[in-house]
Amino acid sequence: MSWHKITDFFIWLGRKFKAEHFASTSTPSASSFHSCHYHLIGDCLPFCRLGENGQVLFSNPVATRLLKQAHSQKEITQALKRAPLLPETLKLNGCFGTFRFLQNRLEAGESEVFLVPNWSKEEIAPTPHDDFERVPVPMAELSPQGVIICANSQASKLLGLRANETPAIEEVMEELGRALADWLRDATLGRGLKQPEFLRLSPPERETFVQVSLYKDMSNRRSNLTAVFTDATELKSLEAQFVQSQKMQAIGQLAGGVAHDFNNLLTVITGHCDLLLLRHKKSDQDYNDLLQINQNASRATALVSQLLAFSRKQTLRPQNLEIRETLSDLTHLLDRLVGEKVQLRLKYDPVKRAVRADKRQLEQVVMNLVVNARDSMPEGGEIFISTAGTEICEPMLRDRVAVPKGAYVSISIQDKGCGIASDRLQKIFEPFYTT
Repeated sequence: MSWHKITDFFIWLGRKFKAEHFASTSTPSASSFHSCHYHLIGDCLPFCRLGENGQVLFSNPVATRLLKQAHSQKEITQALKRAPLLPETLKLNGCFGTFRFLQNRLEAGESEVFLVPNWSKEEIAPTPHDDFERVPVPMAELSPQGVIICANSQASKLLGLRANETPAIEEVMEELGRALADWLRDATLGRGLKQPEFLRLSPPERETFVQVSLYKDMSNRRSNLTAVFTDATELKSLEAQFVQSQKMQAIGQLAGGVAHDFNNLLTVITGHCDLLLLRHKKSDQDYNDLLQINQNASRATALVSQLLAFSRKQTLRPQNLEIRETLSDLTHLLDRLVGEKVQLRLKYDPVKRAVRADKRQLEQVVMNLVVNARDSMPEGGEIFISTAGTEICEPMLRDRVAVPKGAYVSISIQDKGCGIASDRLQKIFEPFYTT
């Protein structure tokens, strides 16, 4: 391994050296300055560890890249060894500009050297379009009136701008609250720069929300603004979901209160119906009607229990059920639900199979599916309900739900209706959503 000295790479701009020491140093261009600045900011501060004689014992990656670009200047080795601990200015041989030289003496003659970019106000002024084109975030330069003077490719893609198109920001974006003119005027005066605004892109075919932050020209020679855009569509979507969850919580509380009062009314109805059934014999022609009233009141009580479960997060009450008997008890109600134009066709598995489920929940699911099938056939038709045993050999995984392997019973409900629109399929499992 060959040793290099720090003086092989840098020229100390002190009083002890003549101008010819810097004759070979090229003058950095503005674009290379900005390119280097962004590179240094995105990486880390150049740092070296020097030996007793100025050898470079260690350098971090950014310092290594800078040193490889430098020319040899071995004649100033001794001067560097005598350099004061106060910051001194050095110029890197190459195109990377001027740096502040910060040296910290250590034991055994070693020292640490930090190279801090010595930028002028002109160098840190807002970059022209050719320079911030390299910045990997959507940026644009705006006039005080909000006209887009120039935008990098990322901003053009986000805003949907064509080549050489310079519209006003109000032509491509809509405010969601505060007026754009007021916001731009305050930003030009240096007020409210730390408060970004959420705007919506004007094209109606795709709803896109953008967070816009404005920065004033740091050179104080122009009143233009630099805008940084961030796609906030996903953030707004999450915000809408949060609002929806709050609505669902409010609905749950309301449903709990209504269900509690309605449950009291159903208790009275069911009680009087039971008394009427006791006064009639099964041979009476009114007995079946009273029995239907009693059964439907019981199912209404089950619906109320579901609302209470939704509002209070009650647990299910599973029990051992025989599928054929459960569906047979439900058939009479299903016939009344589908009406005269729709015919029910049932096909049971010849093998009786018992399952463990909440009876009221199971009946409600079957009723909902049958009602959906009926609504898909306004001109009438047939609904097929069938049961079958199935064996799952491997666990079924979907999202965070896992169905263990074992024996199961499937209930299939088929119709010949119009089906569900493709844009609604992803919502069929949402609560209170109807297809």
